Amino acid sequence: MSHDHDHDNELDPFAARVRALETILTRKGLVDPAAIDVIVDTYETRIGPRNGARVVAKAWVDPEFAAWLKRDATDAIGSLGYTGRQGEHMQAVFNSEHTHNMVVCTLCSCYPWSVLGLPPVWYKAPPYRSRAVIDPRGVLEEFGLRLPADRKIRVWDSTAELRYLVVPMRPQGTEGWSDDQLADLVTRDAMIGTGLAKEPA
Repeated sequence: MSHDHDHDNELDPFAARVRALETILTRKGLVDPAAIDVIVDTYETRIGPRNGARVVAKAWVDPEFAAWLKRDATDAIGSLGYTGRQGEHMQAVFNSEHTHNMVVCTLCSCYPWSVLGLPPVWYKAPPYRSRAVIDPRGVLEEFGLRLPADRKIRVWDSTAELRYLVVPMRPQGTEGWSDDQLADLVTRDAMIGTGLAKEPA
């Protein structure tokens, strides 16, 4: 007997619980699904990643800020007004021609909400959390990111005490660009290290 609808058992346990809770609250008329979608979209794509993108763009154009970010990321990021939930203690790690940085949380899903928004589902998934440490190059290739063989990959393990922000390399051909233009090139994945900054169109 064939059918083409989704089953909750295809979701990971956390996602299944969230869907069940949302369904119950919606049926009781306590929440509006459209409102939930707006809130999730805001944290996933607007507030969080946009904050981090502005931090990266400022580091690209302001050497003094970049040095401050390397020395004390928490204060440097806080100077732009980005503080709060799970972003109290930050460290910025800078990509270079020689080293590519990648962030994972092997114990749970510690993640800097104040600069990256809500963590993507894959960041919390056990396969990513275990394989990112064991085979980072293979994981990056699954994300479509093939790095030169001689480029070292350094994996940073977030904890409840310390979270990381990857500062990707600035794309070539962006000289003279404004902070806002540069921020548009910075993706959430680039700030986790599973991607690169976008190239200019």
